[in-house]
Amino acid sequence: MHTNTLLVTSMEESTGKTAVTLALGRLAQERGLSVGYMKPKGTRLQSNVGKTLDEDPMLARELLDLDSEMHQMEPIVYSPTFIDGAIRGQEDPEELGGIVEEHFGTLAADTDLMLVEGGGSWATGGIVELTDPDIAARLDASVLLVAGYEQPNSVDDVLVAADAFGDRLAGVLFNGVADAAFDELEQEVVPFLERRDVPVIGVVSRERDLAGVTVDALAAELGAEDLVAGDRDGYVERFLVGAMGGDAALRYFRRTKNAAVITGGDRSEIVTAALEAPGVVAIILTGGHRPTPAVLGNAEEKGVPVFLATGDTLSVVDRAEEVVNTGRARDAETIDRMRDLLNDHVDVDALLGSPSIEETEADGDSDV
Repeated sequence: MHTNTLLVTSMEESTGKTAVTLALGRLAQERGLSVGYMKPKGTRLQSNVGKTLDEDPMLARELLDLDSEMHQMEPIVYSPTFIDGAIRGQEDPEELGGIVEEHFGTLAADTDLMLVEGGGSWATGGIVELTDPDIAARLDASVLLVAGYEQPNSVDDVLVAADAFGDRLAGVLFNGVADAAFDELEQEVVPFLERRDVPVIGVVSRERDLAGVTVDALAAELGAEDLVAGDRDGYVERFLVGAMGGDAALRYFRRTKNAAVITGGDRSEIVTAALEAPGVVAIILTGGHRPTPAVLGNAEEKGVPVFLATGDTLSVVDRAEEVVNTGRARDAETIDRMRDLLNDHVDVDALLGSPSIEETEADGDSDV
């Protein structure tokens, strides 16, 4: 059996790479293909039963119904301890590469398609000569590059990455593109890239339910105490740290949307400024302090949720950002939504091959 291998990499973290990878796995399975999954460099780490593991292979095993062993799916735990050891010369790049190839061979046996997910950005792994271009070469993989887009200078980085992958690049997928940037990207940037022989296989617009987490889910993940219930259905996509004076804070807060402000509970002037900004959907207080009843009453009148989280401001910011960045690919519903978006807006055939005649006929029958 011949196994096709597709490495899904990204320009940076939090571009939807995991959701895209697993959605492609679902689409491949729907086409009757047997699918395997591997993430050679585990970067999204959490403690699990005394071991440090990457969340993404665990999710892949669940949603793609795989019985592969975790140590095969994630042969390198790319932790701070590992990185320190590599810098000190305690890791052998060639040996590590051999381990990746060995486990890949086991996972790829009897599969039609192997999905290999990159770690962090495409350049992650350089200290052990295992960047995603290195991985693609070792595993003879074609490459899908997932990128965000906000403004034209984003194209510089895409061109550099495309050059690094060379002929292995199957295409670029722009994901999570805001409405304001969509026309410019499709009408100007995509033709420019294609003139430079960089294929663009799809542009997926920003979807609210894939771009963040609800206020309610964020509060639950943080284990925060409710001070003001407010509107719990709003989406949080970014965080603002309130560390300046009230007037400066108000100008700062008014320039954003779908944001949660994180600040010390004793900074009543910051909380008051946040309540005046229409783009602030929640306020998270830190340090164990509670604002005055008057401030909380103002929040209640405006319907803005206020929570009290344990820890200092920086630690709460780290935890909150992790919730938002990882929440996008945590469940089957999210992956199914991404599957639909890829089906509608991406040249999936270029990545997975054309559907079989039998599948096409089955699809036709189902529409009758």
